[in-house]
Amino acid sequence: MKISIITVVYNGKAFLEDCIKSVIEQTYPEIEYIVIDGGSKDGSLEVIEKYKAHIDHFVSEKDEGMYDALNKGIRIATGEVVGILNADDMLAAPDVIESIANCFTNEDPDALFGNLNYIDPINTSKIVRKWIAKPFTKSDIVLGWMPAHPTFYVKRSLFEELGYYSLNFDSAADYELMLRFLYKNHIKAVFLDKLIVRMRTGGMSNASMKHRYKALINDYKALKSNHIPFAFLTIILKKLSKIKQFI
Repeated sequence: MKISIITVVYNGKAFLEDCIKSVIEQTYPEIEYIVIDGGSKDGSLEVIEKYKAHIDHFVSEKDEGMYDALNKGIRIATGEVVGILNADDMLAAPDVIESIANCFTNEDPDALFGNLNYIDPINTSKIVRKWIAKPFTKSDIVLGWMPAHPTFYVKRSLFEELGYYSLNFDSAADYELMLRFLYKNHIKAVFLDKLIVRMRTGGMSNASMKHRYKALINDYKALKSNHIPFAFLTIILKKLSKIKQFI
């Protein structure tokens, strides 16, 4: 089983090498690695050039943002399963993709998800909080539960069947896609109880109070788009659920 991993980057030189190396170090042999660059001018291209022997497909051109770039990568991908690895994140251990492949082989889900650690951007050994997932039901989604998107691996055929990332939800595009797949279309998704990604804290939706407010509005739009009842309550519960990640 081939697994396609997509990294999108725009001026991400500071942490991109850690990301790429975490893919190179994987024990699983059937990995297709795709890097989509948005026209970086900070030295990211030099990092990519350094590791070009390990990158199967590389595109560098202007795009309409992160999720447009992800869609480009998905359309290029030829693996049976697709996963996303952000340019400032890392796969948590060398056996992560092997474990994911074994789960798809043994349980034949449409998708899987796992656990994630938020880490300090500089001191990557320092864990800021932990996102521990669990098996779920559709009612859990209504109550604000959602898997960590960087741990979400999906059969590529589902994008063709159910659609790609919508560009109408800004930073909530990943949330909307998971709502569409898990709630609206109730695909079979299983929980792999394993740390999959180490994710640096930060991100575009938390950059400022203005960004946080905009993210909240886009979450609401994503919920309403997928016909989830009591959308505002779901948003409140979604925010509250993050508290236990610090405990």
